[in-house]
Amino acid sequence: MNYWLVKSEPFKYSWEQFLKDKKTHWDGVRNYAARNNLKAMEKGDKVFFYHSNEGLQIVGIAEVAKTAYQDPTTEDPNWVVVDLKPYKTLPTPVTLAQIKAEPKLAGMDLVKLSRLSVGRVTQAEYEHIMKMAGA
Repeated sequence: MNYWLVKSEPFKYSWEQFLKDKKTHWDGVRNYAARNNLKAMEKGDKVFFYHSNEGLQIVGIAEVAKTAYQDPTTEDPNWVVVDLKPYKTLPTPVTLAQIKAEPKLAGMDLVKLSRLSVGRVTQAEYEHIMKMAGA
């Protein structure tokens, strides 16, 4: 199993809306590194859901429900989406400030590649964040 992180601005698409929708395709990615991460996702992978710009915190975990396919918002074959479904709301959100304060998380894409909208998370990082969240 692989682990990932996706970012969404809460005013555009929040964790709460995702819970109501029960499933979504992750579209609109127009960065090649983020696109490559979408392409690498496998069904069942766990994905941290991060509120960016407002909140600046990981609030929940999604699961990959369907692997990469053509992004329906564009005819350009270079861009893909994956389907995600909610897996678990974190008992306690983990803030960016908390993540940056943890030496064990200094190598996270979220910290090192802060503008990347879809990033990799190692198993050790995933487990550490889960402990921080009380999960």
